[in-house]
Amino acid sequence: MPELPEVETVRQGLVQWVTGRSIAAVEVRHPRAVRRHLAGPGHFADVLAGRTVCDVRRRGKYLWLPLDSGDAIVGHLGMSGQLLLQPASAADELHLRVRFRFADDGPELRFVDQRTFGGLSVSCGGAELPAEIAHIARDPMDPEFSDAAFVAALRRRRTEVKRALLDQTLISGVGNIYADEALWRAKLHGSRPTDLLSGPAALRLLGHVRDVLGEATEEGGTSFDALYVNVNGESGYFDRELNAYGREDKPCRRCATPMRREAFMNRSSYSCPRCQPRPRGTLRG
Repeated sequence: MPELPEVETVRQGLVQWVTGRSIAAVEVRHPRAVRRHLAGPGHFADVLAGRTVCDVRRRGKYLWLPLDSGDAIVGHLGMSGQLLLQPASAADELHLRVRFRFADDGPELRFVDQRTFGGLSVSCGGAELPAEIAHIARDPMDPEFSDAAFVAALRRRRTEVKRALLDQTLISGVGNIYADEALWRAKLHGSRPTDLLSGPAALRLLGHVRDVLGEATEEGGTSFDALYVNVNGESGYFDRELNAYGREDKPCRRCATPMRREAFMNRSSYSCPRCQPRPRGTLRG
């Protein structure tokens, strides 16, 4: 599933190409793509016709497009969603779900989603911050993110550190890939108890999270297949820089010990047995 770097890459492309443009018409080609818009596909299309996109913003893994009406289009890419800018003359994609045509007859915005786990909706009055995503925490790239508040909240939790990093109400935008990468850099095993992390250790971890997300965004995100692409259909390249995720049995880039894979929440975690030992007893960070 796309994480912060991938979604931010899409946001950067969208803000360049759709800000200030007026929507002429919306075509919903698959109702599941707007299932979160409870008023239905027809209402989704009608309420957007004639509206102007004012900006493109992000909260964690969600995007929203504030409109001149005070409403907002809210989007989540799910497992395979793509927001593509295409000439009107371009052939329809096999999994095209929603098409936005603009009054200037410029490139269309197309929502393509093979698995239809993603979706779009309209948030009434949600231009500033849609109520549907207000519960999601700020991400560490947000200028208003509070390092001190995060560290305090993290150390109050009685959970494992990787579970905490994936908790979007504590810190948003971090998924399985980048959690593993940050933990590798911090030399922490994902099962380390959060309440046993020292303040300095928690701050170091946060710094690594921020560095990983920033570097991945600069590379356009991580693409393991053709499902994640930017608005121009291009893949990201951070997979070449991964130190932990997906590297089972390959030598650790720091100590050359074969990397391990462990089951984690119906997914996998990757770590170095030597650099990231499993916690024992009351080991503190």
